[in-house]
Amino acid sequence: MAQRTQVVFTDDIDGSQADTTIRFAVDGAASEIDLNAVHAEEFRKAVQPFIDAARKAGSSGTSRRASAGRAASRPGGPSPSDVRTWARGQGIEVKDKGRVPAELIVRFQAAGQ
Repeated sequence: MAQRTQVVFTDDIDGSQADTTIRFAVDGAASEIDLNAVHAEEFRKAVQPFIDAARKAGSSGTSRRASAGRAASRPGGPSPSDVRTWARGQGIEVKDKGRVPAELIVRFQAAGQ
């Protein structure tokens, strides 16, 4: 018998279905929140004045996104084939070859895989 596991992200504010995960950091503490489209827009509008007034942190010239991709692909992480199989089971399109996107690995791990 085949089994299908479905992971549903819920909005951390009201429990509705989430459309996105927003990652942010304040005072060195990194956080993430799952939000529906309305709450995500409210969040972005609320923090935009602070983002506009801020300066970029770090001096290496490497973006956090690039760093996250490298960290996720280090030995000891999930196998790319496992992540691809899981993603396809969730209805997520993923390429057969190449690097698995870091965000997809994070979702895979968040699903307890």
